[in-house]
Amino acid sequence: MNADLLIKHCSILTPAFEIKHGQNIVIQDQKIIAMEEDNATQIYQAKEILDGKGKLVMPGLIDAHTHTNQQLLRGRISDEYPMIWTRIMVPFESNLREEDVAISAELSCLEMLKSGTTGFIDAGGSYMHKVAEAVASSGLRGVLSCSTMDTGAAIPESMKTTMEDNIQKSKNLFDTYHGKADGRIHVWYSLRSLITCTPELIQKVYELAKADGTGMQTHMNEYPNEISYCLENFQMRPYELLESLGVLDENFLGAHSILLSEHEMELIQQYNSKVVHCPISNAGKGFTKSPGLMQKGVDIGLGTDGAAHSGLSLFDQMKVFKSLMRAFWGVPIFDPVVMPSKNILDMATLGGAKAMLQDDQFGTIEVDKKADMILIDMDQPHIAPTHQLTNTLIESANSKDVADVIVNGKILMKNREVLTLDEERIQYESKKAMDDLIIRAKI
Repeated sequence: MNADLLIKHCSILTPAFEIKHGQNIVIQDQKIIAMEEDNATQIYQAKEILDGKGKLVMPGLIDAHTHTNQQLLRGRISDEYPMIWTRIMVPFESNLREEDVAISAELSCLEMLKSGTTGFIDAGGSYMHKVAEAVASSGLRGVLSCSTMDTGAAIPESMKTTMEDNIQKSKNLFDTYHGKADGRIHVWYSLRSLITCTPELIQKVYELAKADGTGMQTHMNEYPNEISYCLENFQMRPYELLESLGVLDENFLGAHSILLSEHEMELIQQYNSKVVHCPISNAGKGFTKSPGLMQKGVDIGLGTDGAAHSGLSLFDQMKVFKSLMRAFWGVPIFDPVVMPSKNILDMATLGGAKAMLQDDQFGTIEVDKKADMILIDMDQPHIAPTHQLTNTLIESANSKDVADVIVNGKILMKNREVLTLDEERIQYESKKAMDDLIIRAKI
């Protein structure tokens, strides 16, 4: 039988987070068609063979909340007093040019590839068509949206447009790019935040997302002033406001969702909405109520919040997340298993796929699912030998242990060499773009 790709003699992380050794994975037409033991090499004639000896095949990591527009802000906002949004990020984003976004998006995709991230959800920004082009050429999987704002005293007029213009910009992105690049690009509708969007815009964005059968996202319950704004102006907390506007449903994604009341957690559960935690970024603002959300069966993904906050390594996020959860929730009640490693791995893989509304397509290594996977080099002193590999993946593994990356059955990185992007050019051009932006934005 014919196949596009055969991965030989590998270990596999199963959906139950167990390890199976001595496996062969057969890929045809973007999907996994078989997972068998060593006789698979005699049954299938593959166009390409990848040696998996000493490697663990696991689902690709999903960055469920990032900002590709902010890649050139790396290292700028740490150790700064609030509000970084008004003092640094607004001047930076309002000075972005189309060519800046293009190289920023390419650099983001390059970093994600080398970190084992196969898919991501972009919070939205300027010139999103350039982000779509970067996703298409990199081979990654992306959910993209335009950042919509029509109010807010701290937002310069150059970043605010009318509701009609906001909607048209988002609609154009959807009509042009949704489903493109062999289905790897999906387009959603987005609100930047509740503080910068009128109730009318919030409702209109939801109506469009529902009509087009796609997702809707925004930053939620991230800062105290956001909650204060909702209480002062609407006498409701953020999630309560969204419910009153009729926009909460199973296709809604609330990024961050840190400062949640018990009632808001119940609303998320009731409407089967999705949330994304960004552990390193969130740690400077509060502690997420992840254990409580898990008990309610809420789907949780993990995100990096972009390179401005922490870099794009989800391995780093998983390590920090486990420590935060143990220190804040586990220690006070002496619960050492308040956040097991397999739950964190689930958030970074299947949880991210659920956040992308595509968990039927990828997020686990299973027959008939898309071949989105990464291969971890296990033959290293900080990984092997180990009593429990799932624990070691959280405790010790890092981005540089990712040897190979496959999306839609296509090898994007092989033995740490990225095959789809010009790494040297991207790094050179991104440095020049950052230097120019510093002068132009006065940051």
